[in-house]
Amino acid sequence: MSRRSPFRTLLMLTAMLAGPVLLSGCIVAAGGAAVGGYTLATEERSPTQLAKDAAIAAVAHKNWLDYNTDLARDLDATVYDGRLLITGIVPKEEWRQEAVKRAWQVDGVREVYDEIQVGPDTGIVQDARDNVISQRLRLTLLGDGEIRSSNFIVHTLNGTVYILGSARNQAELDRVTGYAKNLADVKRVVSYIKIAQAGTAAPPASTPPAPTVAPAAPPASAAPSGTPPTRRDQIDVTPLQ
Repeated sequence: MSRRSPFRTLLMLTAMLAGPVLLSGCIVAAGGAAVGGYTLATEERSPTQLAKDAAIAAVAHKNWLDYNTDLARDLDATVYDGRLLITGIVPKEEWRQEAVKRAWQVDGVREVYDEIQVGPDTGIVQDARDNVISQRLRLTLLGDGEIRSSNFIVHTLNGTVYILGSARNQAELDRVTGYAKNLADVKRVVSYIKIAQAGTAAPPASTPPAPTVAPAAPPASAAPSGTPPTRRDQIDVTPLQ
């Protein structure tokens, strides 16, 4: 039986269906991988690349499903310009390794970012909190005229916000991550944002370096009595390696 509860599955489906409404036309692929934005006019990716990214997410899930039904249900594939971010929680290290290996087998994948956690599931309360964090950040980016929100994909897991996409400059990148770190219940922000005019990307690595960030204290809503909430200025933003 899947580790993902029926309620968690419902949350995922709700987010997938709500995404197009919140972003006025965002296309969502298998596993919650957003491949569009509120308008293609501001989207850095071409329609062809959008379709390729959607296909990559779908094939990645199929590859995981071929190995283990639960693996496919426990993981999310988020794709931007051939860069595949894998998030989720699995019960065994072997599953994590297999998921990464099968992700690299997908045609069109240029980079794989392994953010898979090994351990117990987070539970429906944390799942709901993560969903709220993602939706709030998406709406905030959409409402900021200085940010092309269609170029950023947001995913939250266990209080960590992952942002994948392309920024026009460092100022826009900082603005996006700044919004993320100042949301309630956020423990950490991991940025897989590339600056569009930064030049040639670094060659892909099958196992990118793990973010070296000390775990933050739990948010106020989940902290034990007497434990102070995480200060917003102490939330680290881990940049793309």
